[in-house]
Amino acid sequence: MTPHQLYMLLFLLLSISAFSQQDETAEKVSDPAKIQPAENKGKTTKKTEDLKTVSIKGKSKKQKAETSGFAVAIIETKEASLRNLTTNELLDRSVGVRVRQNGGIGSNVEYNLNGMSGSTIGIFIDGIEASTFGQSFNLNNIPPSMIERIEVYKGILPSHLTGDYVGGAINVVLKKNVSKNTVSAAVSYGSFNTFQADLGTSYRDKKTGLSFRGSGFYTYTDNSYTTWGNSTTYVNELGQITKPYKAKRFNNTYKSVGGRIEVGFTDTKWADQFFIGYNGSSNYTEIPHGITMAVPYVGRFNETEAHVLLLNYSKKNFLIKNLALNINTVRSERSTYLQDTVSYAYNWDGTIREIIEFGEKVPLRTGGGQQGPKIMTNTDRKITNSRSNLGYMITPEHRLSLNHKYEATTRKDKDLLNPASQDLATKSLVTKHILSMNYEAESFDRKLRTNILGKYTTNRNNQTKSEIVTVDGVNSIVKKDTITSNHNFGYGATASFNIISALFIITSTENSYIMPTEMQLYGAPENNILPNLGLEPEKNINYNLGFRYGALDFDKHRVSFYANAFWRNGYKKITQQAVDVTEIEEESDADIQTTRYVNLGRTQARGIEAEIIYIYSNRFNAAFNFSQFNNVFKQKFDNNGNPHTFYGQQVVNEPYFTFNANFQYRFNNIFQKKSILNAYYNTGYVKEYYTVWGQPDWSKTPSQFTHDLGFSYRFPSKKLVASIDVKNLTNAEVYDNFRIQKPGRSIYFKLNYTFNNFL
Repeated sequence: MTPHQLYMLLFLLLSISAFSQQDETAEKVSDPAKIQPAENKGKTTKKTEDLKTVSIKGKSKKQKAETSGFAVAIIETKEASLRNLTTNELLDRSVGVRVRQNGGIGSNVEYNLNGMSGSTIGIFIDGIEASTFGQSFNLNNIPPSMIERIEVYKGILPSHLTGDYVGGAINVVLKKNVSKNTVSAAVSYGSFNTFQADLGTSYRDKKTGLSFRGSGFYTYTDNSYTTWGNSTTYVNELGQITKPYKAKRFNNTYKSVGGRIEVGFTDTKWADQFFIGYNGSSNYTEIPHGITMAVPYVGRFNETEAHVLLLNYSKKNFLIKNLALNINTVRSERSTYLQDTVSYAYNWDGTIREIIEFGEKVPLRTGGGQQGPKIMTNTDRKITNSRSNLGYMITPEHRLSLNHKYEATTRKDKDLLNPASQDLATKSLVTKHILSMNYEAESFDRKLRTNILGKYTTNRNNQTKSEIVTVDGVNSIVKKDTITSNHNFGYGATASFNIISALFIITSTENSYIMPTEMQLYGAPENNILPNLGLEPEKNINYNLGFRYGALDFDKHRVSFYANAFWRNGYKKITQQAVDVTEIEEESDADIQTTRYVNLGRTQARGIEAEIIYIYSNRFNAAFNFSQFNNVFKQKFDNNGNPHTFYGQQVVNEPYFTFNANFQYRFNNIFQKKSILNAYYNTGYVKEYYTVWGQPDWSKTPSQFTHDLGFSYRFPSKKLVASIDVKNLTNAEVYDNFRIQKPGRSIYFKLNYTFNNFL
């Protein structure tokens, strides 16, 4: 553990110690049956009254969302925040979600919702695109303790998330409850020298409504796990390849720090919520290899930094009765530095590769850097992202809302190795306006809930690239502008019908376009993604039909069911490029170290997802879910009019069958009275799939079957919780994008402490 990590750990432990020494004042509530009216004081009465129990049943936010007509699942994080789980691990266990991660903590992540991925999927933090906050404040880093819930939508989105998406969205809702004055802290340490800490606090003055909330996190890991599958190779001086080759990953360090503070007012006459805030974060990421693991990198790394200003305002009965206004605006300045200057090639044992020249061994040199020419670049982004919603309740059963989304990204790419070229920096501007309208209605005694959506999108991309041109011996700078713009109209609808008390039929449909994002158009060198200015919008037509049944209660048992069938047609699908087997050497993926986003053509995905949740006596929980679909390439002819070779093939580099099972049991009064011990077990399965077109055997990602085990112990004070988690218990081979091997068996320890009512 580094001195900085020791300092962080000691600071948090000292804070915990200080909080635990303070006195806690508990308010005692008298028994209402013993309170007598004022006029009866001093008198004795024999009159007794029977108090009847009144049962009030209402829907929670989770139940309301899941029966609203949208194909949505709500992930609650209360238990997970006490364990050594990341937000991405929670998502990966939920129905129909596959988190694609290129390695361990901090590696690049992409999300797949039943065959839809990339720009079709919106990733939000409180309704604002996560990309606005930078690479160091995203779902890979935000601890569950900072999160109230996670909303996962498949297909059409509700009005507060209206945007340029059709495949669905993941919306992380951060904690906003400031009704209590609390401080919470957590530290964890585990395999691969992984250290994590987070701190959260909230305060509210009851008289004025002045509120404060703050949170922060720190992560460090060597990511030094061992790989032993076919993806790791060793090349000797004769060019002979050994695989599989067991190796310990190096040049894989990741560290990140981030925090958010917000000050404002809640529950006042002029605002239900008004907050202004600041979100800052930074990270350091070593890049151990390219898109595949064929060649290790040494000395290639990136550093990112983000500074974000926040404004959030919401008010019911704004100006007039039944009119609600919500405004969420952020201004972000992000920078990404990339360096790759080591000129030797390496093997997976950490040594410099050698070759035979004139009978002698000599070091093998690269083209200047680990991935092509030597580079030092800096990319600056300035992002404005604003979402506003005006909703009017016409009657208690009818609501109309108008939504506007504005996003503008200014990007400047600089080559730091050539100071003379600073005036040649490439500048890009992407602007987007989305205007949408929703009409929500409840009918048939509120058993039928419908939502009709229409949206209009305009998109404009402008890139200015400067070049030095020599004419008659005179050098001059010539600027070349590339401008593209487009606009389109989309529409959709949802419906939910409550057939009987616990059974809901849910359906939705959408016909809309998705614009290419700034990253897809202009690339992301820190993630080995090349630019493609020729990307076209993607069109999707989606259908969903499913049901939700329960929760059904009988005796001590509770059970609920969910199932959803979907049919998705994609045209000019935007996806990461997957090569044809004929374009690379046999049984080799060494040349696939970069990728770009391309328009694939027509695809069609049809499938089903389902989940069963069982609870016994509020002590034993079990959940089972699976997702299976066929996402096939449907373009019959190529650009030359010839029958397409891959017509009818499953889209490659995409898992299409997943299964998860989760179990939890609570033991009361173990070791101490009023203590709680929770035991957890999770298992997951991913069916084999191919990574390149043509489906050669060597490109097959094998089936994966993993097991996780965990325990958490809540002490009687209810303030301190200790937990231990063992991930990938059987040390199974686990892979993801382009057969990148993920960590094997690992173990983590965590302490959580919460102090309430400190003021």
